[in-house]
Order: sequence, then structure tokens, then C-alpha cells
Amino acid sequence: MSQISTPQIESKINRYSLNAVARHQVGAIFVAGLVFLGAGTLNWTWGWVFGVVYFLCWLVVSAALWRYNPELLTVRGKSTSQLSGGKWWDWVLLTLYTLVFIGQPFVAGLDFRYRWSAPSEPIIYILGNLLMLAAYFLLAWSMVVNRNFEAIVRIQEDRVHRVITSGPYRFVRHPGYVSVILSFVALPIALGTWTALIPGLIGIVVFVIRTALEDRSLQAELPGYADYAHQTRSRLLPGVW
Repeated sequence: MSQISTPQIESKINRYSLNAVARHQVGAIFVAGLVFLGAGTLNWTWGWVFGVVYFLCWLVVSAALWRYNPELLTVRGKSTSQLSGGKWWDWVLLTLYTLVFIGQPFVAGLDFRYRWSAPSEPIIYILGNLLMLAAYFLLAWSMVVNRNFEAIVRIQEDRVHRVITSGPYRFVRHPGYVSVILSFVALPIALGTWTALIPGLIGIVVFVIRTALEDRSLQAELPGYADYAHQTRSRLLPGVW
């Protein structure tokens, strides 16, 4: 998401903060549930390993925001209908993302049920789960330093939207999106269900498009962002794009 300066408003934990934490953890349980729903069984060791790791990933995000950026936790606990100025194209992309978010773990479960993918070596599953942890560490880091990491793309004039270059934003302009893309790749590896890469690739395309459109909007509408983009050349992958 877009970057900004030091927090200046709500910094105390409140009901919206608790709502955001609940959304994170319920969402993690929901994804694990989709995996087992597709599998048609609970007798899947690596499915349980993934479910626990994925839950811990969101627990780390929640704990990091609770400790270092409670203001963002509060904002993300509110309904997106309470936020004005969202881009029309972002709602389309978020709808597609929601379909991928639901579809990928379910397809992974179906893959396990019907044995579409051959069993992998344990090291493959382990590497996939480690990649998932790395993706969510990057997401937590991005959110901690960026109090404007909202769920929708908009110029946040009501929240003092400013450009900064700290944390992972020193290396790429959209590190939060890098983390999401990594998670699309990590899930099929962690579960050894390679057909789940198909919806994952769709998700990657969605976020590449979102990155391009958001970056163009920020350069046109957010003061100082064009200079930041000139200094930090890469949107997602250093030295490539």
C-alpha cells in the first residue's frame, strides 16, 4: 500500500482494534477450513501443519500492529464503507482477490482428495511453510511502518497521507503486495498441491495490475510520491519491475 509519516491520531486499542484482530484470526481459521472442506477429510498432517502456521502468521500480524501501530489496527477494524475516496477499479480487483482467496485453499483441498499432485518430499512442505512465514513477516513489517496501509486504494487526506521511505519501502514501493504474492506461491508448496498454483497465478496477475494502477494514482495524486518513485525504482521486484 501507499506510505506515510508518523502516526498522529487514534493510538489506543478499542473495539475496532479487537474487531480487526478477530477478523485476522477468523479469516485464518476460514482458510484452513476451506482446505479441509476441499479435502473432504481431517486426516491430513500437512493440512494441519499449514493451518497452524497460517493462524500463527496472522497472530504475528495482529500482535505487531497491537504493539507498534494500534492506529492502523483500529482503522482496519472498521468497515470499508466508512472510508471515502476508493477507486472504482480497486473494488473490481478486490472482488477478484476475494474469489482467489476463497478458491485457492479449496482447490488445494480438492487436489489432496483426488490425488492430482504426486506426494512431495517433507522438505518441500517445510519450505512452503517457511515461505508463508516469511511472506507474513514482510506483511507485518510493512504494516508496522505504514499507518495508511488500508484495505482499499485511496488518497487518505483525512489521515495525513504522506510519503516515507523507511522499513521495506526502502527496497520496493509496494512491499505489502510482495508479501501477498509470496503467499499465493507458498500455499501450494506448503500443502504439496500444485494445481492450487493456478488460482495463485490469477491472484498474482490481479496484484500486479493493482500495483500498476495504484502506483500511477499515487504518482499523480500524492505529493512527493513521484520523487520517491524516482529514487526507489522498483515496484515489486528489485532490479526487474
